[in-house]
Amino acid sequence: MVKIVCRFWFFIITIVLVIQQLCDGKVMMEYIGATGKPVTFDGVPINDGIDFHFILSFAIDADAAGNRQNGKFTPYWTPSLTADSVAAVKSKHPNVKALASLSGWSLGSTTLRWYKPQNSQIWISNAFTSIKSIVETYHLDGIDIDYENFPKHNESFSYCIGELITYLKNQSVISVATIAPYRLTTIPYIQLFDAYGGVIDYVNHQFYTDKVKTTEAYLEDFRLRTEEFGREKVLPSYEVDGRGIQGDAFFDALQILEENGFEINGIMIYSADASGSTNSTAKFYYEQKSQEFLLNSSRI
Repeated sequence: MVKIVCRFWFFIITIVLVIQQLCDGKVMMEYIGATGKPVTFDGVPINDGIDFHFILSFAIDADAAGNRQNGKFTPYWTPSLTADSVAAVKSKHPNVKALASLSGWSLGSTTLRWYKPQNSQIWISNAFTSIKSIVETYHLDGIDIDYENFPKHNESFSYCIGELITYLKNQSVISVATIAPYRLTTIPYIQLFDAYGGVIDYVNHQFYTDKVKTTEAYLEDFRLRTEEFGREKVLPSYEVDGRGIQGDAFFDALQILEENGFEINGIMIYSADASGSTNSTAKFYYEQKSQEFLLNSSRI
């Protein structure tokens, strides 16, 4: 009986190690739940050889009317993304992680902005407590920082967010932290990255906002962002039926990045909501092809 139990656990450990080895260095990031559409995890293609991160959008430091809550975050992603559904997709695919993205652009008609807390320590404490509750309720693994509007003086952003991520990681509440700058928010995010880069795992830069529509321009833009945030953490990104480079030209751009010495460790897509809303022949085309690219990358 002891031998059977030992063999069973040896088998389980071996499978886990194989999955970790397969996923090592290859990550797929996908935002989901921001539009209010009844999107689910079920239709999204997930390759077990990819470390797949769903980013639930968004948890917001505000009440339903948009009033600031001094660090008390509430989840506002579409109700179809339930705690049970997160647990189910993670159970079915051990390579899946789930993150809560903080803030986003707006809540209804209210534009969201970073604000300087009257007391940074109270804000950090409130944020830690509320996010810990959300993480435990929804079976999450991490957070994504997506504040998109800032006052002229925003020094508190780097400190508050950096300390929050550090505290969450030190207390083993989360294991993954990402940031999502775009062309108009690079300065506060560079300040955050320079001070707390050690606790930031990936940079989901929104390249589709950079008005880049050719493969050559995408290369130059990617080179700039890796100089700002670190070559090993910046992920190329794509917006489905949206801004920036479109169609298979995105994959041409990825190929050019590799040809110019960039190792593509992952890809970020915005969003599953848009992919699931396209016609049936094109549903989740970019998710599927992105994962195929990562698995077939010459540098895997």
